[in-house]
Amino acid sequence: MVRCLFFILLLLHGVVGQKFIQKWSTFSGEAPLIVARGGYSGLFPESSEYAYQFATATGISGGVGLFCDLQLTKDGAGICRTDLRLDNSTNIGDIFPKGKKSYPVNGKPVSGWFSVDFTVDQMFSNVTIIQNIFSRPSIFDASLPMMTIDDLVGLKPPKLWLNVQYDMFFKGHKLDIGAFVLDASTHMRINYISSPEIGFLKGLNEKLRKGKTKLIFRFLEADSTEPSTKQKYSSILENLSSIKAFASGILVPKEYIWPVSKEGYLQPHTNLVADAHKQGLEVFASGFANDNPGSYNYSYDPSAEYLQFIDNPDFSVDGVLTDFPSTASAALACFAQNKNSTVPTKGKPLIITHNGASGVYPGCTDLAYQQAVDDGADIIDCSVQMSKDGVAFCLNSADLMGDTTVMTAFISRSTTVPEIQQKSGIFSFDLTWSEIQGLKPEMTSPVAQADLKRNPAYKNQGKFFTLSNFLDFAKGKSVAGILINIQNAAYLASNKGLDITDAVISALSKTGYEKETTQQVLIQSDDTSVLSAFQKFSNYKRVLMVPEVIGDAPKPAVEEIKHFANAVTLSRGSIVITENGFITGFTDVIEKMHAANISVYVSTLINEYLAIAFDYFSDPMVEISTYTNALTVDGIMTEFPATATKFMRSPCFHPADDAPYSILPAQAGSLVSLVPPELLPPSEPPAPALTVANIVDPPLPSVKKVAPAPGEAGTSSGRATVTINMSLCLVMLVFSFMSLSYH
Repeated sequence: MVRCLFFILLLLHGVVGQKFIQKWSTFSGEAPLIVARGGYSGLFPESSEYAYQFATATGISGGVGLFCDLQLTKDGAGICRTDLRLDNSTNIGDIFPKGKKSYPVNGKPVSGWFSVDFTVDQMFSNVTIIQNIFSRPSIFDASLPMMTIDDLVGLKPPKLWLNVQYDMFFKGHKLDIGAFVLDASTHMRINYISSPEIGFLKGLNEKLRKGKTKLIFRFLEADSTEPSTKQKYSSILENLSSIKAFASGILVPKEYIWPVSKEGYLQPHTNLVADAHKQGLEVFASGFANDNPGSYNYSYDPSAEYLQFIDNPDFSVDGVLTDFPSTASAALACFAQNKNSTVPTKGKPLIITHNGASGVYPGCTDLAYQQAVDDGADIIDCSVQMSKDGVAFCLNSADLMGDTTVMTAFISRSTTVPEIQQKSGIFSFDLTWSEIQGLKPEMTSPVAQADLKRNPAYKNQGKFFTLSNFLDFAKGKSVAGILINIQNAAYLASNKGLDITDAVISALSKTGYEKETTQQVLIQSDDTSVLSAFQKFSNYKRVLMVPEVIGDAPKPAVEEIKHFANAVTLSRGSIVITENGFITGFTDVIEKMHAANISVYVSTLINEYLAIAFDYFSDPMVEISTYTNALTVDGIMTEFPATATKFMRSPCFHPADDAPYSILPAQAGSLVSLVPPELLPPSEPPAPALTVANIVDPPLPSVKKVAPAPGEAGTSSGRATVTINMSLCLVMLVFSFMSLSYH
């Protein structure tokens, strides 16, 4: 049953084959090769049957090579395992607890369980493979056996790449891996053989039939020593012409081509690709993985990294070795050579920012908003906050502690406001606008605890926008509209004497948005009374934010929403049901909203792989495709508008029937169905349904006048009192001098 479901899954992710007609800057002029390291090892245990099948099914048709790190068992069988120490990727330590050994490997002692100590029958008796990268799913552990080379060939891979990493180690155990490869080449098609050992490749080059298999010299870290010549790999790199004598190409870590500084930013590319091509050598780059960000320059969009290697003005590598072949396929087929492509915008879901391009610059700053415009956002947003002296400005939260450097100067202003949040904070309505302007923005990240920072070089850059600044800025830009998010209106009115609703209405009126016809105005709030205040403005679209995760939207609740709003903003969890990182289903909330002619926006999409379900393959493009193409939302709210724009302007957004690739939506439950039910954790209870009581809020209270604290000069009335007192003092001083002159 599981196998049947798996093949259904493969069918759902199948792609249509078509040859590329573009001219590439590769050595051959053909499209770069995508090589799947151990199959789809970013999702399944490396070199498992599922990993290899999934790589073929989700990669670009005809263009994916399957990569096997070849090792030999004690009785000479070939298996696919990357690390010599089998205990790093199998449960062999549990099956053979006394099998641990220590051997010298390239001159250094290494301890563990090794293939040379076990027969192939022992390997396949109760030994299963596991995921050895903690951020990847472990749900498939203990259910998949290792694979032999013959097993892999039985899957009929489009291209087969064998890597022999430790020839000298196996020779030391009287196992001739070279002879094994030569024999295998007589009855199977091996397209590529790579090794970091020059001696192995030279020996193979003399015996292998020419033209059938390409030999590739694999470079390790620059300071490592090549075992057979005892040279540093950095020294060998300086003499590329010598490699041509025994190999047709090189496989190098990606940093050999695009170095990354210790701060995490790209450096100028090297001349390696151009120099190798001049010597007649192909160049393949290794180390690509969606869950291993290479540089802050990519803004956690893994397709951007592939494009840096295959679609820059100076060169293209001849292939990439990746743990996520579907993302490499998308970069190749959807985004490369597509910089000037556009698609019709009619009917396209809106790209709505969340605090501007806050994935790149501190949110709600001039830099974040300009970046959002440059990145092609349709709607830019301002979450309105109020200062103590009544200035409306843009910031994600009334609590300044997350988005500014307020703690360094105003920690004594920390208070607890249960009506807004349970934790203590330093709130905008307790500081004057002048005090807030003296703060610096702070770059925030939802997954900073996992050390996934955002653009640290600009963590305190940019200027805050008043609401008026924001509206003036938007008026001058070619965006489709603006979204104004209003928070905490009732609390501000009754406790702080601040009318945030009136401040927004006034600012929109002064900027001419009441009569605006070219830009759409969206007014968003989680308070229905706020939305009611905008009912008289027929050209404004009212959006009800539903911050709670809901599992259903019964008809009475939907009908109640129609009294206040034209659209709703829902959290991702209200649309896509996830358990333990996997998608188990979709709710029908969107369908029920659309049936009532209510638009649906989803919030908030971000690029960081830890924040998205495994079913999206650590690729934000797949999540966007799921919401836009499968679930048909009317807009996505994102902190990385460039990623959404790139997808929606690509030929893969609405692909033609003969397109070489499609970024297909995730299939709910498809991955979980591959796991035996007894291995699955208990299901979580469904989220509650939306009720009328959840929707309707009490009328907004009257704005209460708040008297300034004794001696306080932070408000306009306080400043007026100080001015009057100073004037009286000056008058009295003048009279004193006049009276003295008369004596």
